[in-house]
Amino acid sequence: MNANRHETSGPTRTQQVTLRGPAELADALPFVLGFHPTDSVVLVALHGERGRFGGRVRLGIPRSPGEWESTADHLAECLVEGDARSGGTRPDGIVVFLCQDPGPGETGRRVMERLRPFAQRLRTACGALDIPVYEALCITDGLYFSYCCPDARCCPPDGTPLALSGTTVMAAAATYAGVRVRGSLRDMENRFRPSEDPGEERQRTALDTTAASIVPEILTDTGGGGREEVRERTLTLAREILRRFAGPKDEGGASAARSGGDPKAPAAPPGAGTPPGTGGPGGGTAERDAADEALVDADEAAALILGLQDRVTRDRAAEWMEGREGSAALRLWRVLARRCVTPYQEHAAAPLTLAAWTAWSTGDEPTARVALGLALDADPEYVFARLLHQACNEGLDPESLRSCLRAERDSRSAVKEPEPSAARGTRPHTHTARPQGTRQTLAEQGRRTGAVRRPGAGVRPGGPAAARPGRGAAKPDGQRGSRSGR
Repeated sequence: MNANRHETSGPTRTQQVTLRGPAELADALPFVLGFHPTDSVVLVALHGERGRFGGRVRLGIPRSPGEWESTADHLAECLVEGDARSGGTRPDGIVVFLCQDPGPGETGRRVMERLRPFAQRLRTACGALDIPVYEALCITDGLYFSYCCPDARCCPPDGTPLALSGTTVMAAAATYAGVRVRGSLRDMENRFRPSEDPGEERQRTALDTTAASIVPEILTDTGGGGREEVRERTLTLAREILRRFAGPKDEGGASAARSGGDPKAPAAPPGAGTPPGTGGPGGGTAERDAADEALVDADEAAALILGLQDRVTRDRAAEWMEGREGSAALRLWRVLARRCVTPYQEHAAAPLTLAAWTAWSTGDEPTARVALGLALDADPEYVFARLLHQACNEGLDPESLRSCLRAERDSRSAVKEPEPSAARGTRPHTHTARPQGTRQTLAEQGRRTGAVRRPGAGVRPGGPAAARPGRGAAKPDGQRGSRSGR
């Protein structure tokens, strides 16, 4: 995991639960984040005499101990400044969690001892900002260890077993409040990553063949018609595939997966509902993902992956963001991200960012954070992902971007389509002035709250949404060859 990417968030308004001691703190962590943070360092701010949870920051544990000092300083500063910015007060204390599975032949205690210098550096970094660390825990191999408690009666040197899942006060309160833990961070990431299977070579061949066809079509047409034709083909294909993912019609008779919300788009055909095992409680995520994979063949996936590298196409696809339509789109973006096999890994930034946006728009923030992290690993300079990451971290309302996308969709729907051109055999395209785009909307919303900084403004955040530091300033659209989906 890239040690330069971190996640921050402000305090959440949930049912109050009193946690007593290291055991209950360790148990609460997955409910605070929404997943089990494998291979992560997490800092949580505490406020007031009762230690109310405030903001939090998570980062992958740097592999090199040489990075621990700078990482500790950066995380402490981000949490303290960010929490003060969002809540108006600096934290009164901090809890540190180091979560990492043992390596081959390694015990939990060995992991704890190996990470002890990092824990100590985090404590001194927070202390340098006049914020004490109340507790520092290492969670590994089904055990937790305390770096702060010297009492072997409650915190033995060989660790204490974690509570059984679902048996604690925190688990009961989370269930009552509808808080969901989505498994481990590693499992969530794997749902977006290519898997080694016999179909990988077939997908690579399809991507090579499609790239050889699409790229010349775009680059050789100076009038822009080639790019527009590719856009239309891509969106038409995406709409067709969305119908395969769509559920049955709702009670009002409206299809769950219309073409980008276009009221004139055909409804999903009868029997095109959710495949067996892909929805509801029946079947695990592996079975559901496998069923989704079967709905998209290699050539279709290649056409969509390459077509979505165009920014306009990607923004149009981002309109599939709500309700059943959003759920179907999220499944499709997952499939496309998994199809970005070597050497097309960088192309995954587009479907991963679309998946993140759809998840965030539908209220699944943990999935959005995971997808955004992977998108920025695939392409650290992908501007839409950077802005979305900042907005998500800052706790901004996705409704502003949803409104922008609805306005764009409605603007197109209001334009009367001209008759097909007999001479060219294709439908001419009527262009209208586009409302403010997705990136502009995110940037403007961020400027109003001080969240979104100028590209390349550095790694030090202005608030809890600390911009994900990229490798240099963001580049304008289309600067890197034929890829324009920034």
